[in-house]
Amino acid sequence: MVRRFIAKKYWEDQSTPMGAVDQLAKKYEGVINLSLGDPDQTTDEGIIRFAFQEALEGHTHYTDFRGDPELRTEIGTFYLEEYNAVVTDQEIMVTASACLAMYLVLESVLDKGEEVILPAPYFTPYYQQVKLAGGVPVELDTFEEDHFQMNVEQLEQAITLRTKAIIVNSPSNPTGAVYSDTTLAAIGKIAEKHNLLIIADEIYGAYVFNGTFRSMIKMNQIRERLVVINSFSKDYTMTGWRVGNIIASPEIIKICQQVNENVVFTAPSISQRAAIYAIRNRKSIQPPAVRLYKERVLYAARRINEIPWMSVLAPQGTFYLFINIKKTGCSSQKASEMILDQAQVLTIPGNAFGHCGEGYLRIACTVDTSVLAEAFDRIMKIDWSCCKLKSEGEGNEE
Repeated sequence: MVRRFIAKKYWEDQSTPMGAVDQLAKKYEGVINLSLGDPDQTTDEGIIRFAFQEALEGHTHYTDFRGDPELRTEIGTFYLEEYNAVVTDQEIMVTASACLAMYLVLESVLDKGEEVILPAPYFTPYYQQVKLAGGVPVELDTFEEDHFQMNVEQLEQAITLRTKAIIVNSPSNPTGAVYSDTTLAAIGKIAEKHNLLIIADEIYGAYVFNGTFRSMIKMNQIRERLVVINSFSKDYTMTGWRVGNIIASPEIIKICQQVNENVVFTAPSISQRAAIYAIRNRKSIQPPAVRLYKERVLYAARRINEIPWMSVLAPQGTFYLFINIKKTGCSSQKASEMILDQAQVLTIPGNAFGHCGEGYLRIACTVDTSVLAEAFDRIMKIDWSCCKLKSEGEGNEE
């Protein structure tokens, strides 16, 4: 009887391994949670104090529908100073998180049945967001041997008459891959050739460990077909504040605003004031956080590569590691369950991020190095005999 009140589109189970982590974290006492990318650091004290004072001074009301004008100005200044890219006010919209920004964009640009290419492994919500917007998600596998760079020949082969957009996530969640200039340029040329939209999710732009981050907004030849999504959550350790933004043509921004008016109206006013302080003071706020998470990621990568049945590529960006566990002989789901049950360490199975994520686990290095050390000390003691642990000569399970 109850089911008849649920929309038929949700009768099929929509849950993913990522969605289960909240309850799994409570399964045992003393679980070390390496699942979700929520930094353990508290938001910079200066941001908090500024937001508190702004609230006392009356910034507790709805803002402009495209976001606080002062914050939009700061976002425009950011892109000019960091990437020498001119972004007009009409191209900017502030949103209640980057997740909402992605949904607003997809809802605004997709007609029913149009396809969106998702390079996999992908951030789990993309797939369902495309479907919610009436589109069809098309997985484009990337592989560890290619350092999870998109194969542009395979990208072009995946394009059909129904293809509308390509999502580009660099630095990548979950793999940490940072797309090369060559890859980005090739994606841009293919989008031009086939008249496609590029949706660039760049929320980890501060977390590039070798060299500097290259935003696609610098590629002037594709600006008319480019949407850039950004966020204050990770780059400024502000996950709970829920502030993101969209950079797109005024035509797309106008529709995103109209959709948003029927969903959440505006992003939180106090959070937007906090974001103003954050972006103005990024040169002092970001470097300590980036150094901290780089140290953690490098430590975790070293420990992983010391374990015979685990391996991981040299970290490029973000605070995630996508760990190859194929030598265990276990599926991603089984391996994640065994690590939780035997070591009380919570990870996310790689198949939560697309079919080609099978054989991997994702961890978030969002805990202190001492806690990571304890996690890997526990993991090293796991008995994999039930999974028929593979020897070096047997190769990896596909």
